[in-house]
Amino acid sequence: MATVQLILKEKIAHLGSEADIVTVKAGYARNFLVPAGKAYLANSSNLRHVNKLKAERAEREAGEKLEAQNLAGKIRKSVIKLELATGQGGKAFGSITTSDIAEAILTQAGVKVDRHAIDLEKPIKTTGKHEVSVRLHAEVDVLVKINVTAPTEEAAAEGEESDES
Repeated sequence: MATVQLILKEKIAHLGSEADIVTVKAGYARNFLVPAGKAYLANSSNLRHVNKLKAERAEREAGEKLEAQNLAGKIRKSVIKLELATGQGGKAFGSITTSDIAEAILTQAGVKVDRHAIDLEKPIKTTGKHEVSVRLHAEVDVLVKINVTAPTEEAAAEGEESDES
């Protein structure tokens, strides 16, 4: 198969970031990357522009890292509170997943976190205090403190009364 060397203009998942020189199949380059304006051929005249693209990339990455560090500071200061539905004897009905944690971080700390960035080996099925790692950037990780409680019996009784009405 014929391959072509290209210089990327922007970050492309599973391929590289801007200013990277990559080798791809000719059809992928001819039919998608070049016409979409995501890359251009790596010839001698275009290689002169690589330094400018590298400078832009370094500036963008520095900004992203600084923003991730600021968000990490916000998250580190807060303790996320979640409730786990339990039955008689304290047995959990469900579990707390990465989606639940991401939603709680958004509502309680005001920081939007992708659920895939949360490192949770298995769903949380017990009450108490837990720490979960969140990767905000390739170089920035933060430990999120989560306090899982069971709903009080009074609140559960009120919920049952409103269901009967």
